[in-house]
Amino acid sequence: MRTYYRGSDALVTDDYFIWRATANRIFAIRELRGIGITRGPLSSSGQAPALAIGAGLLLLAGMSWMLAGPTVGYTATAAAIVAGLMVISLIGRRTARQWHLLGMYRGTVVTIYSSPDERVFNQVARALRRSLENAAPTRDRNDLANA
Repeated sequence: MRTYYRGSDALVTDDYFIWRATANRIFAIRELRGIGITRGPLSSSGQAPALAIGAGLLLLAGMSWMLAGPTVGYTATAAAIVAGLMVISLIGRRTARQWHLLGMYRGTVVTIYSSPDERVFNQVARALRRSLENAAPTRDRNDLANA
């Protein structure tokens, strides 16, 4: 049995595609049809915590202004703005695009594999393509003459 890809999240062989997600999903290569690649939308889940941290820092600066006076308030406001911008630049820009391999398996459209890492996704997709090409039934000379 030839192995086309072996990683922590997937295994592609001559006979099977195994996606090691929360629950292993096993697909027989010969039963996969109509494989396609789709990209999911950009997800920016890091923006909400960044905005919450920035708002909390500005609230703290406002409270220090009222309790300790304008000098401390100005300093706290400047520190809150700088810290908020740092948090937003570190957390707020992290976006990921999920990549999906979709196809027909036993008459049903299924997600065969999914990954946010484009490099790994392309390796798995290429391995699946090679496995499908090698699993395709070969024609003998009589079939080619009749075609």
